[in-house]
Order: sequence, then C-alpha cells, then structure tokens
Amino acid sequence: MSRPREDRGGGTGSPVRPGSAARHTDDPDVGPARHLGLTRGMPGWLKMGTAVVSILLVGVLAFGAYWVFRLQGNISKAALSAGSDKTEGALDNSRDRMQILILGSDTRDGKNSKYGTSDDATGYGHSDVMMLMDISADNKRVNVVSFPRDLLVDTPKCVDQETKKEFPAQSNVMINAAMSEAGIGCAVDTVNKLTGLEIDHFMMADFNAVKELSNTVGGVEVCISDAVYDPDSRLRLPKGTSSVQGEQALAFLRTRHAFADGGDLGRIKAQQGFLSALARKIKADGTLSNPGKMLEIADVVTKNLTIDEGLASIPTLVTVGNRLKDIDVGKIAFVAVPTVPADTDPNRLQVAEPAASQLFEAMRKDIDLTDPTAPPSPSESPDASPTAEPTPTETAPAYDKALQPVTVANGSGVPARTQEIMALLTTGGFTQLGQLAAQPVAATAVYYGAGYEAVAADVAALLGIPATQVLPAAGVAGVQVYLGTDLVGGTPGAEAPVQLPSDIVNQTAGDVVCQQANPALITR
Repeated sequence: MSRPREDRGGGTGSPVRPGSAARHTDDPDVGPARHLGLTRGMPGWLKMGTAVVSILLVGVLAFGAYWVFRLQGNISKAALSAGSDKTEGALDNSRDRMQILILGSDTRDGKNSKYGTSDDATGYGHSDVMMLMDISADNKRVNVVSFPRDLLVDTPKCVDQETKKEFPAQSNVMINAAMSEAGIGCAVDTVNKLTGLEIDHFMMADFNAVKELSNTVGGVEVCISDAVYDPDSRLRLPKGTSSVQGEQALAFLRTRHAFADGGDLGRIKAQQGFLSALARKIKADGTLSNPGKMLEIADVVTKNLTIDEGLASIPTLVTVGNRLKDIDVGKIAFVAVPTVPADTDPNRLQVAEPAASQLFEAMRKDIDLTDPTAPPSPSESPDASPTAEPTPTETAPAYDKALQPVTVANGSGVPARTQEIMALLTTGGFTQLGQLAAQPVAATAVYYGAGYEAVAADVAALLGIPATQVLPAAGVAGVQVYLGTDLVGGTPGAEAPVQLPSDIVNQTAGDVVCQQANPALITR
C-alpha cells in the first residue's frame, strides 16, 4: 500500500497513485521497480530473440519506407483536364465507378529516341494507343474501349496547363492529335466531348513501358493465323502461339500492317488480344498476390508512367490495383468504337451511327457490355434522390406522331447526341424530324409552340426529360428538343432495353483469340 506524501507548504498534494504505480518508487517496503531488473535476469536466448525481432521490425519498416519513397519518386504527373469544367462530385477511388483513360505516347524524346528522330514526335507526342478502362462500382466487371488513332473527331478549346497557351477548338481532326499541342488533358477533354462521359483519371505510358513490363512478367503469349513479317515494325512471328517480350512485344503492339487488312482496326484487335493474354498470365501466376513481384512490376511501370494528380500517390495506385485483382477475366470486355471510312477521307475513320451512339449511351448508363440485359451495378451514390420523370399522357394522343414537326438543337457539345436523340424519336414514331445549329447551353429543355403541349409532353416522356424542363416558347413551330451539357435526355424508360450491336464486344480477357495475319505480309 502506498503512503501519502507530506503536505508541502499548505498547497495541494499530487494525486494519490494506484497501487501498481506505487511499485515504481524508492520505498524500501515496496522493493525495487520491477522493470529495472529485467535485463539482468533475462535468459540469453530471450535477449537474442528480442534483438532479432527488433532488427526485423526496423528492417521491414525501412524496406517499406524505401519502396514507397522510390515508387513515389518514379511518378510523373500532369493535369487531368485542359480547361473543361468538372460537373461530377469528388470520386471515392475505393468504391465508386471509375473511368481511366489509358494512353500510349509515341514521343521519341529521351530513352525513346531509338524509335525515330525528334521530328517524328517530341514533347507531348501523339496518343499512339487510346483506351478507356471503365471499372464498375461493385468491382465485378471492366469495359476497355479502344479509340482508333485515325478516328476523326471535334476537339474542344484546350489550354496547356503548363504554359497557359490556348488552342482553339478544331473540327474533323484525328483523335490521336488531341494531346499533341495542349497536353494529355486535351485528350481527356476530347474523349469526354465525344462520349458524354466524365473521365476520372488517366495513365500514359511510353514505348519503354511495354518492353520492360513484358520482360518482368516473363513474356506474353500471342497467336497469329500465319507466319508474318512486317519490315516497318520488324515484327516477325511464326504461325500459331508465341511468347513475346521486350522489342518483339513492342513490335506486336506498334505494328500497323501485320494484322487483318493492315489497318488500324486490325491493330486494335491485336492490342486487345495482347492485353487479354497479359491479364490471364498475371492472374494465373498469382502475381497480384505476390508482394515481391508486385513491387517489381510497380517499379517498372511507375518509371515509365505519367498520371493525373488525383491518382499520383502509391496508396491510391494500390487501391486501384486491389479493385482489379479479383475480377473474373470473362467480365473484362474489350470493345472498339464502331467506325466506318470517313466521308471526307477514306483513309480515315468516323464514328458509325447509330452503333457508336448506342455504345456511348450504354456506357453512360453503366451497362454490362458482356450482358446488356443484366441490371446496372449498384450506384456509387445510393442516397441520391431520383430525378423526377415526366408523366406521359394518360390517354392515347389525338394526333398522328408521324406528322408532328420535331427539331433537335444540340447544345450539349457532344456531336453524336444529335443522331442518338433522332434515332430514339424515330423509334417512338416521330419521323418528321429536323436538325438545328445550336449554341452551348447548360440545361436540356423541350420547347413547344401553341397547340403542341401534348406532343411536347410525349416527346419529353419518350426521351426521359423531366416535366419541369418542358416549356412553351412563342418562337417555336412544333416541338424543339434543345440538348444541354447536362446530358439529360435520350434515356428510354426503365422497360426499354439498351440497344447494342450483337458484336460490340470483340473479346473478353478470358478468350484466347488468334489474330488474322495480313495476307500481304505472310511469309512461307
């Protein structure tokens, strides 16, 4: 039992300590403090064990700190946007639906100079590969959508976030040139404009990344229908299955002539086949569960990667990696944007309608491309209140839909929306349609002239536009659907399935696909 201290000068004494604390006093009746005699009486084996555990603990902490510091130091960063306004809220990288634009740069600067002269591509370069990876909120599926480098698109006004130099909007230019002047953010803004989506992150790799990654995993198996040699890329493969790595892996992804008819679409399918094989190999080898191997891959990748600032931390990259590791390879769908030869240049491509608009609509609605009839994955915002939908007229309309004048004014900034909306109107029975040039506006509305109130209500109901956005307008003859940047509209009722071409998915990561060799480059 402890003793109370003497009263010191009439002041308050220290609080009385409990019995256990009193053991650590100089009171001879209590005895010496127990922990002071621990070392002297500890057996030798226990001393050694304690020292070893301490050394290991310090070593693990130092090892972890070294790798975090090293990997973080590898990362290069760039702005996600080139000046476009963000409308969506903050993203939870661990549980929200996530869209990452994956770019392959053709720059010949620095260590990539062996693949051409500085005149070929310097600075930002062109996006030699452009794929949009869309991870569902429930981490059960991934869509990977490829954009052909020869696709002609309209680019928005872009501002280089480093130099602050402004580049005007352009029409009918190749999509791979979007980042060449104003940087990666301009490529992101261009894809947003084309699809009506809002991309969350980007990753851009260079030629060296492919070589080193393929070496690190020990090669990737690819298949081709016939032996082929492409003198431009120096790809040489025998008929059947081969393991490629290093320069041959890079040649397989870069070749523009070895597959199909020697065009861009054949190359896209080969790239998708390579990534499918890589995903199968990493999963089969247990790489994602092997910390040592993952550190090795992470070191290779981060040395050759530029990512946006929101993704540029090792914990965030680990979070994204963890979301991908358990996804069934059969639910990793590889898709190419539907295209046809361009009207203005048969050597270039333009989006094929209505297939492209159907694809972009399905992506905006988070549809499983491998099974479009499946319900969407759980929303990342379960507490959000549903948007009020217009109520269709209760009785059959006393008019002939085919005779009603309906025009579409596209102020959304997404050119493909015009055809998408017109296709839906036609399906709904409205066939007297027109298009109008329109200035960008924020909110979608349906305007109607005198006597067209019922028609406007039915048009709004068909397109999924809220009744609060159906308005009378004295200057409108008939009904006008004015599309805004909110991208409201073009959403069929809950009972209407999303229409998609039956062959929209080229393959899943679970499919082993043999590429068709270009007949002109087959060797014997």
